[in-house]
Amino acid sequence: MLQRATHARRPVPLPYISRMASFSSTDFDIPPERVKELVESGEAQLVDVREEYEWDAGRIAGAVHIELERLPGRAAEIDKDRPVVFQCRMGRRSAFAVEAFRNGGYDAYNMTGGIEAWAAAGLPLEPEDGTVADH
Repeated sequence: MLQRATHARRPVPLPYISRMASFSSTDFDIPPERVKELVESGEAQLVDVREEYEWDAGRIAGAVHIELERLPGRAAEIDKDRPVVFQCRMGRRSAFAVEAFRNGGYDAYNMTGGIEAWAAAGLPLEPEDGTVADH
């Protein structure tokens, strides 16, 4: 079970998403296998912040697609009462989202290694012939 953040909730600060933050803490990283368990059990929500072409190439079942640059305008679509795991291709872009959403009062986590680590672990992608898109 994930521990719930106890700090006060604040709006997601837009500058955190648009700038290159130095967020590199592993305190909020969750390995792909654990993310799969959390999403399948409904304990956590999964948000994919990759570009449209990356999403089209292959995605994780149950993920919601909100491109990183659209997150500030769509933050209200993410349930503040449930942990949220962000993921991208390798974990860098999603780390920016984690920092911003944690600062905004969300219980946010990053999927370690992104969808590349997910695929490398042999976890399924959608569609059935889904792949991890190159940049």
